Amino acid sequence: MTEKDWLTHAIQLASKSVTDYRGGPFGAIVVKDGVVIGEGFNQVTSDHDPTAHAEVVAIRNACQKLGTHQLDGCVIYASCEPCPMCLGAIYWSRPDRVYFAASRHEAADAGFDDAVIYDEIEKKPEQRTIPFHHIEMKEKNEPFQNWQKHGERVEY
Repeated sequence: MTEKDWLTHAIQLASKSVTDYRGGPFGAIVVKDGVVIGEGFNQVTSDHDPTAHAEVVAIRNACQKLGTHQLDGCVIYASCEPCPMCLGAIYWSRPDRVYFAASRHEAADAGFDDAVIYDEIEKKPEQRTIPFHHIEMKEKNEPFQNWQKHGERVEY
């Protein structure tokens, strides 16, 4: 199958999300060695879960199937350019590459504008629309120190 064939599959999942009243018009698949190992479509409104974006759902499914938290050797195909949250999930899962069909600007034209998030990331935490406040704590590094000492930790 070609990249366009895989993207067609992702787009069909996006359309299914809309016709089945599951969420927004987004779909994604994870492919490894020519086989779909994870797929997802937007389920934000049906699952009452703001993190249930197509890419996140597909990554979760693929990782469960592979029994790992990383997608080495995998390719993600998304019906649309991933949002900032999905972009983060993609980088954490470490696939080999990502292909997408619609751009984030085309999504914005349809009412799915994530430019505000990109803008917010650039601001100082306390100046964001939802203010973030740093509180200095003497024990703040204890979890990190425990992690570094842990002999059986799984790196990621």
